[in-house]
Amino acid sequence: MNIIQENIDELNAVLKVKVVAEDYLPKVETALKDYQKKANIPGFRPGKVPTGMIKKMYGKSIMVDEINKLLNDSLYKYLNENKIEVLGNPLPKADSVIDWDNQQEFEFLYEMGLAPKFNVELSAKDKFEYHTVKVDDALVTKYTTDIAKRYGKVEPVEVSGEGDLLNGDFVELDATGEILAGGIFKTGSLFLERVKDEATKKALTGIKKEDKVVLDAQKISENATELATLLGIEKEAAENLTSKIQFTVKSISRLGAAEINQELFDKIYGPGNITSEEEFKAKIKDELANMFVNDSERKFYNEVVEYLMNKINFNLPTEFLKRWIVAVNEKPVTAEQIELEFDGYSKGLKWQLIENKIIKENDIKVASEELIAHTKQLILQQFGQMGQAPMSDEDLDKTAQRVLSNEEEAKKLYEKLYGQKVMELFKTKFTLENKEVAYDDFFKTAK
Repeated sequence: MNIIQENIDELNAVLKVKVVAEDYLPKVETALKDYQKKANIPGFRPGKVPTGMIKKMYGKSIMVDEINKLLNDSLYKYLNENKIEVLGNPLPKADSVIDWDNQQEFEFLYEMGLAPKFNVELSAKDKFEYHTVKVDDALVTKYTTDIAKRYGKVEPVEVSGEGDLLNGDFVELDATGEILAGGIFKTGSLFLERVKDEATKKALTGIKKEDKVVLDAQKISENATELATLLGIEKEAAENLTSKIQFTVKSISRLGAAEINQELFDKIYGPGNITSEEEFKAKIKDELANMFVNDSERKFYNEVVEYLMNKINFNLPTEFLKRWIVAVNEKPVTAEQIELEFDGYSKGLKWQLIENKIIKENDIKVASEELIAHTKQLILQQFGQMGQAPMSDEDLDKTAQRVLSNEEEAKKLYEKLYGQKVMELFKTKFTLENKEVAYDDFFKTAK
């Protein structure tokens, strides 16, 4: 077998693969013998079918299979040995013509999209503001009031009014207004006073049990963090959610705030752990500061991504990638669909290339032990939020292994850990100026 690479330009190349009979015939003969042993053909005992008949019946398909296996193995071996970085996978050229009935020697042509060459410099000369939410007295008072209401006396009411708690089902709708199959379905509770959009608040006021209200997803909550919690989805998904959400009212409650006293302190933090209103508010302040850490990290990370994407310029083998997307898509896609979605795809791919280069050049690694420990931590957090009893170490190990046995889930968790390590690298490489901003101002600009 002979493989020759012909570069068209810096981003596109063609691989010419020449295959002769000596490359595939031994494998074909072995496969024919296996077929002969297993073949069950009327008139012949198992394993006694004549070789000529097996070859006549299955020879061509076996040859095609064996050559395809040989091509697949040889292509990826060639790419690895020659350290050729490709985007997607090599694609057979559409105009290649093969006569499987008469040829013994073959030439296969494959198009390749080559990864672009570029440099990434992370320098202390690059300065970023690192925003944190200013946890002031007003914010502490606001959350203290919320907590008091949460632990206060609840009374059912027939018609919703200001400050009420609505419990019901959130269901995602499609573009036609029908329930989206496989979409969001979550039972949850919604405080009317947390709804800042006046039109949305008005739509939720004056409604009764079993009433249905269609809402704009981005106007339900103050920010993506709250929306993600409400709908049971990831924060990133909440940020990009454009669907309408149908809310079906199941019950309406009116909350009377609990008194800020020792009974409330003990109920929340355990007997005697908090003994005054001052300690109570100080505890809330610490919890709020910790709660907003992830939002600060996300905002900083997104700003760095945007900066590097604008700073590092390189091109992609656009036309090849469009053909590759069509080839690997499970469902047929039109040229119009490709054009419509390609800009977003190419931006995602560009960042993936930049991030991979950062990871490689800075020798960032995620050990399997780290992945397991992170998975266990997430499981414990989830069980804690659900109010369930702590798990034994044995059960925790089994649950973590079960989660990680799902390849897609394991991949997501690996990517999350790599992202966290890249984030920490940014903090050491760039010059950061810490800046406190008001709660409302922070979430107006957070991406």
